[in-house]
Amino acid sequence: MQKKIGIIGAGPAGLTAAYLLAKAGQQVTVFESDPKYVGGISRTESYKGYLFDIGGHRFFSKSKEVEDFWTEILTNDMLDRPRSSRIYYNKQFFSYPLVAIEALTRLGIIESALCVMSYLKAKAFPVKNPVNFEDWVINQFGERLFNIFFKTYTEKVWGIPCKEISADWAAQRIQGLSLSSAIKNAIFKPKQTGDKDKVIKTLIDTFRYPKYGPGMMWDVCAQKCRQMGVEILMNEGVTGISLSAKEWRVKTSSGRNFDGFDFVLSSTAMAQLVPFISPALPTPAIEAAKQLKYRDFITVVLILKDQNKFDDNWIYIHDPSVKVGRVQNFKSWSPYMVPDPSMACYGLEYFCFEGDGMWTSSDETLIDLGKKEIEQIGLANADDITDGYVVRQKKAYPVYDHFYAANIEIIKAGLQGYKGLYLMGRNGMHKYNNQDHSMMTAMLAAKNILAGEELYDLWNVNQDAEYHESGNRGAQVGGRMVPEKMV
Repeated sequence: MQKKIGIIGAGPAGLTAAYLLAKAGQQVTVFESDPKYVGGISRTESYKGYLFDIGGHRFFSKSKEVEDFWTEILTNDMLDRPRSSRIYYNKQFFSYPLVAIEALTRLGIIESALCVMSYLKAKAFPVKNPVNFEDWVINQFGERLFNIFFKTYTEKVWGIPCKEISADWAAQRIQGLSLSSAIKNAIFKPKQTGDKDKVIKTLIDTFRYPKYGPGMMWDVCAQKCRQMGVEILMNEGVTGISLSAKEWRVKTSSGRNFDGFDFVLSSTAMAQLVPFISPALPTPAIEAAKQLKYRDFITVVLILKDQNKFDDNWIYIHDPSVKVGRVQNFKSWSPYMVPDPSMACYGLEYFCFEGDGMWTSSDETLIDLGKKEIEQIGLANADDITDGYVVRQKKAYPVYDHFYAANIEIIKAGLQGYKGLYLMGRNGMHKYNNQDHSMMTAMLAAKNILAGEELYDLWNVNQDAEYHESGNRGAQVGGRMVPEKMV
């Protein structure tokens, strides 16, 4: 039987669910608060013909299902791009992920010796059951390498000391890496077998990327959704959802009410969703939602004469003397992002909290800061910069403090009686999901709806804590981090 489904948010999770459900003949309405862009944080914005990504999005997944979805949407417009990232520290550039021999060589004999001694000390006297990011990383690399290659950037991103960041963050992002494994991989290169043309490439070497940026994927997906009858309502933020007699009502910022939904799928921030659910959740769940925190960021886009200063996708800035955390080169993502081949377009990322001094600075102040810092780092000359643009992104990262997991469990318990409501995506589940994780939660929600029963637990997606920078593309037929069907 055809079901009526409301989806909050037209990001990767929302549009993935909309597309799959519409293909299966369901009636779908998508509510998007942005007046112009679909794609959420995976959108592509433009300024004077220059295109730029919000945060950087490599299209890579271990899930065949996700890879096939991307191919289906953009059959002929996915580029194969070389992967290149580096770390800027002490006026030098280091490969990322870290190449142990290179790192130790560039640090110098004395510093390298101290790093190795620090690592050996950490292995001899590890912190048992580390609960924070700092202790977890020191166990893997030693305190000295932690201070050099992890501390500054991580604290720029989150705005809190590494001791206050949950070890869950480290487990999700750098699991499987250690100094010993890095040295081993550098000395004993993994052997390739079989026909070189048939070797499955990994994220370490290459990734796919839409010709005109990640937003192209979701613009085309939205177009295909509309062709199948999906109603996508732009500039229509959701201000309330209510359940009555097994049917959901959605209220929007324009004051309109939409009735008769069998299911509601939400990718909006969990802290934002919980307070406007009716009947109200238990008080502990509402209070838990208030405790969830988010980190926002600003991209300062600089358009400049291309002097071929660097060709990385991005560079992590491990330098406390500048505020910028990461620098992107959009031309390296795709040459089609920059309309004039003699020009370049950089994105300087500044992490902040909505409402703080950085967030409320004028665009002119931020562009001036960007010009000053890009020259200080040595990636451009201020005189070559011809224009600038600023993008502010709210709720870019769900914060993994020491209390987030307990708060989420309280909220999950409070939601158990609300049948037909699925939380999905990064902010919807307050999980640091990659794009493919977010899509997978949407795929599983769609499978449950079409099956008419709870076959999959969406909360088990992204629970394997496997290092996200490695693995075979599309190798898992069942999907990356896909939980088994529930018995």
